[in-house]
Amino acid sequence: MLVETHPVQTRQPIHRSARAPQIVTLRAYEVYCAIYGEQKAIIEGECRGGFSAGELIGFLYARSFPREEWRHRFDEAITGMEQL
Repeated sequence: MLVETHPVQTRQPIHRSARAPQIVTLRAYEVYCAIYGEQKAIIEGECRGGFSAGELIGFLYARSFPREEWRHRFDEAITGMEQL
């Protein structure tokens, strides 16, 4: 079974581009759109090579809360990562 994927940014060079299943990236993209507006190129790789791993974590974390909290929860997740 072939799993459809989107590109994901990585910090270190790897032999091939990192990929994540579309079911994951599209859920993160739903939150991205609610916060920043639609920009398909971000998930398709034509803009920055896709989401970073940290962005995926932040958007998926935010998605577990009510929609009206997504912006705050995304910021909360990203701020927590920056402190590590």
